[in-house]
Amino acid sequence: MSISTCSLKAISTAILVCLSLSTNASAPSDSVKLYTPFLKISVAPGEAVDYSIDLINNSDDIINAGITVSGIPASWNNTVKSGGFNVSEISVLPGDKKSFTLRVEVPLKVNRGSYRFQVKAGDFDELPLTLVVASQGTYKTEFTTKQANMQGTSTSTFNFQTTINNLTADNQHYALTADYPPGWIVTFKPNYQQATSVDVLASGKVDMGVDVNPPDNSKAGTYKIRAMVATSASTAALDFEVVITGTYGLNLTTPTGLLSTSITAGETKRIPLVVQNTGSLELLNIKLESGAPLNWEVTFDPANIDRIAPGESVQVGATLKAYKKAIAGDYVTTMDATIPESTSRISFRVTVKTPMLWGWVGVFIILGALGGIFYLFRKYGRR
Repeated sequence: MSISTCSLKAISTAILVCLSLSTNASAPSDSVKLYTPFLKISVAPGEAVDYSIDLINNSDDIINAGITVSGIPASWNNTVKSGGFNVSEISVLPGDKKSFTLRVEVPLKVNRGSYRFQVKAGDFDELPLTLVVASQGTYKTEFTTKQANMQGTSTSTFNFQTTINNLTADNQHYALTADYPPGWIVTFKPNYQQATSVDVLASGKVDMGVDVNPPDNSKAGTYKIRAMVATSASTAALDFEVVITGTYGLNLTTPTGLLSTSITAGETKRIPLVVQNTGSLELLNIKLESGAPLNWEVTFDPANIDRIAPGESVQVGATLKAYKKAIAGDYVTTMDATIPESTSRISFRVTVKTPMLWGWVGVFIILGALGGIFYLFRKYGRR
């Protein structure tokens, strides 16, 4: 390459630089403007705001402007984008404008108040903006329910519907625990699946059912259950109240407590039963049912009981008819006393005996056989 060629290129480069400098320097500062229609916006902690800003060039020259943002708190994130790219400098033709977006992310942990900052386009113009944080921000977990008090019996399942709201900037893995009276069972069901922990995205929510089951023998009264969701960074708790109004106590037995009997095949036998209300609530519409061997029959008198007051009992008769061809041995018949809330079952052992007629038939057959042998012996024995 010759010296004259190198000199020519150097001169050309110098001319372009000078033209560029003269272009920005020659454009009057009042002819380049930054514009957005919304200068003051109210936001909540954790929200993000997207400003659409125009850089307007009313001059007769091309302008190149560096875009900067100043005055935003250090813990806030902000980005400037145009055409899908992060940008820091924009060039605008004479009489034209270019748009860009400023995204400002307000953290969850922020104080209430007004925050002022500026967007600058080089030395041409400055755009003052204000964000008003309407409420005090936090970095915490919210654990809420619309219904924290329920009432029922000791056989009820109390289902509390809750929501875990992760008001932190990070994904959280919550351990699910509870404090409750001895003998009770508390089950957590985030997203309808039983679990002992749950993941919640940053600024996200998860709906969760909390099922509470008291023991069947729980006494009437008010019980407290505390459910907790916890991570190393954040913890929240809910206090539930369960009111037990009473207990259903249903017991089927016999007057003597004996659960066995004997019967002859094909015959019937009446078995006395007692239906007891051992709870604190009235029993209504008690039904008596049975499960008997094939071809056996069981009937109850009465088969339905309208009501039994707490502490009272009702005498019932069960008539059992054994199958006429039943083989001698032990059989089991189940008998149930049932209400919608509870069932009491007994297993009755029945020993079957064959009828006396068949015993005499057996005796006659044996005697007949012995008689036949004696006859044959007398007739042919001396030959």
